[in-house]
Amino acid sequence: MSFDIHIIGGGLAGSEAAWQLAEAGLRVRLSEMRGGGETTPAHETDCLAEMVCSNSFRSDDADHNAVGLLHQEMRALGSLIIRTADRHRVPAGSALAVDRECFAAEVTQRIAQHPNVAIVRERVDTLPDHATIIATGPLTGSRLAEAIAGQTGEGSLAFFDAIAPIVHRDSINMDMAWMAARWDKGGKDYINCPLDKTQYDTFVEALVEGEKMPFHPWEKDTPYFEGCMPIEVMAERGKETLRHGPMKPMGLDNPRTGRWPYAVVQLRQDNALATLWNMVGFQTKLKHGEQVRIFRTIPGLENAEFARLGGIHRNIFINSPKLLDRELRLQSKPNVRFAGQITGCEGYVESAAVGLLAARFAAADLRGETLPAPPVETAIGALLTHITGGADAETFQPMNVNFGLMPPIDGRSKKADRKKAYTDRARAALQAWLERLKMTELA
Repeated sequence: MSFDIHIIGGGLAGSEAAWQLAEAGLRVRLSEMRGGGETTPAHETDCLAEMVCSNSFRSDDADHNAVGLLHQEMRALGSLIIRTADRHRVPAGSALAVDRECFAAEVTQRIAQHPNVAIVRERVDTLPDHATIIATGPLTGSRLAEAIAGQTGEGSLAFFDAIAPIVHRDSINMDMAWMAARWDKGGKDYINCPLDKTQYDTFVEALVEGEKMPFHPWEKDTPYFEGCMPIEVMAERGKETLRHGPMKPMGLDNPRTGRWPYAVVQLRQDNALATLWNMVGFQTKLKHGEQVRIFRTIPGLENAEFARLGGIHRNIFINSPKLLDRELRLQSKPNVRFAGQITGCEGYVESAAVGLLAARFAAADLRGETLPAPPVETAIGALLTHITGGADAETFQPMNVNFGLMPPIDGRSKKADRKKAYTDRARAALQAWLERLKMTELA
């Protein structure tokens, strides 16, 4: 079958993209290396949309949770992934969890039976010159990764991805913390949380003794970079190591004492809206519950709400804010779009959502049209904005969808009321966008 567009990768993002394009009447070649004599260290089957690590799409609460809101938006946009998940749901409280074998089998069957899709079991090692969406995920094959690195100039893409926790700005106690840059250079660019000697010693001890997450089998032979050493590994090197590394207090006068603290934790602005702040140098393999417990002992972070917790794992992703345009096209080779986790979104739902958007942008492009981007007030629009320019390219790391990616709600309110305000505003914005699309189609 000849084709209009080529999709490389049959995971959640690639499957969603293939479905959206096929339903739009375009002919799709979907290349998936599994089943053609190739596999990855993580996959167990040849099915499309295999869920590798978990069977959960996380919260389905569309009123108080950003990922639940994203579920709702994707249903409204005809998502194959979410609608198939709904059909294979298993009990999981308020979460959308599925029978993963039945889920993947149905996605594979529906795509295979679509008259506009040809599934080809093949490995692709180069960047094509025709219309393409690359959705190969965090375990992208080494040759294709090298081709991407060669095109983008970003160097090797296979490494340990060092992720520091990100805190919602409005949960930081500024009665304890203060804003300043070291030696007062560059303005008041950092939030600084001070520790005295007793607090610091207790904190270092907790880091060393805290429970750590094990590496997956395919990660064990990938070395750390010295520049992304886990904070607990630094702590193990000696009690004073952190005070001369990411927690050094030199040049930071606490305005409440007029002196340098014994140690300090700095947070750096992580998005253009200044709603999310990154804990500088705090990449970690601590288990998530341990991170929350230990990091909330830091003065100023007693009630911290985390938009993302830290981690270190093998990953492949591109610096999307630097390399992609607002329609997910590679700026240096615009016939190629990227989708899924390789763009720096994190999670099953987010990957499928970016696949959906890449497909819709591509479909409009192939028809000689322009698709207006979804509003940043929506979950899907906020995710798109983050990976295509809203995040700081210098510190870009994978991110789940969360309310901190959206413009803040005016005024102060209770936590539950604020979340409901975000979701109400998002639904109204999505509806207005969908009506705008209908008007464009009728014009």
